[in-house]
Amino acid sequence: MADLTAALEAILFAAGESMPVARLSLVLGTEEEEILRCAGELAEGYEREERGIRLLHLGDKLQLCSAPEYAPYITKALEQRKPPMLSPSALETLAIVAYFQPVTRAYIDQVRGVDSSYTVSTLLERGLIEPAGKLDVPGRPSLLRTTDVFLRTMSVSSLEELPKLPDMSGGDGVMELQRKIEQLQNAENGGEQLSLSEIQSSGE
Repeated sequence: MADLTAALEAILFAAGESMPVARLSLVLGTEEEEILRCAGELAEGYEREERGIRLLHLGDKLQLCSAPEYAPYITKALEQRKPPMLSPSALETLAIVAYFQPVTRAYIDQVRGVDSSYTVSTLLERGLIEPAGKLDVPGRPSLLRTTDVFLRTMSVSSLEELPKLPDMSGGDGVMELQRKIEQLQNAENGGEQLSLSEIQSSGE
């Protein structure tokens, strides 16, 4: 192919969402290592040239998004309101899912000591968590896990970049989990990254 990097950029731009590296490798007919090399060149070029676009590596996927420093202008131009910050209960629930996934809602209720139906629904609506199959036990309860939106929102490329799991043996374990997620959530305050699909849909 004449310009693999340009082809990769075109696909990610048109997709408007994260794309698996394996899928890109198959479509472009090259090794995954070459895809990642080209992605690295794109990402470096965007930052070096201070472009308005960034390329994110989210686990085994790649995605184009806007540079976070331009989020206020994008929001104003598209008349898009920034989603409200998560409540303490939602942050607490998100922390449990992030560190112990995949988990059932019953497990979340057990750890928090309260019913989590509303907060789980909120996180599902925000796209921060998603269903991950069923647990193979009587009743087959649904399992939950975090999403690519979670990774992007928290400004990490993979779950391995989350802060070290705090000691859960004491009574303050869940509170410490919440504090860890709140630290990551501060990235949102500095400017939220918007994916191309979010930009396009907000203008419809």
